[in-house]
Amino acid sequence: MAMPPVRHASFAPHVAPDTRLLILGSLPGARSLAERRYYAHPTNQFWRLVGEVIDRPLATMDYDARLAALRETRVGLWDVIRTAERRSSSDSAIREVETQDLAALVATLPNLQMIAFNGGKAAAIGRRQLPVLEGVTLVDLPSSSAANTGGYAGKLEQWLELRGAFKS
Repeated sequence: MAMPPVRHASFAPHVAPDTRLLILGSLPGARSLAERRYYAHPTNQFWRLVGEVIDRPLATMDYDARLAALRETRVGLWDVIRTAERRSSSDSAIREVETQDLAALVATLPNLQMIAFNGGKAAAIGRRQLPVLEGVTLVDLPSSSAANTGGYAGKLEQWLELRGAFKS
């Protein structure tokens, strides 16, 4: 018997006024929601991938240190979905979406150089929420989730493109 859908809400944005790179996911999975932490599931490769981008060992740090390292390197996190119904942690199970006000957040980030979407669902929903942004590059990334069975090396090659947010 299938579980009934449950309405889930995302976290507050983790940004600072000097954010240069904003990484947007879809909606936190069950483990992240339970722990109230971005990318809490141990099989999710997010912290390894972003650690390579900013040259910090994020995966070995505790959560508060991870967030501090992101802030120091001017990387922000948020999700494109404010609330949605979902029976499992899979993005394909997301229904009845209420989106974030991405345009309002981006308007508060004058140093923003790049917005990266972590996975296809985040890109599909997030790109529709954004106005045309002068001087801001939009990047679609392969999902850091273990459900994306593409190899780590292939994901990393694409994620390293995010270093472009720090070049000017």
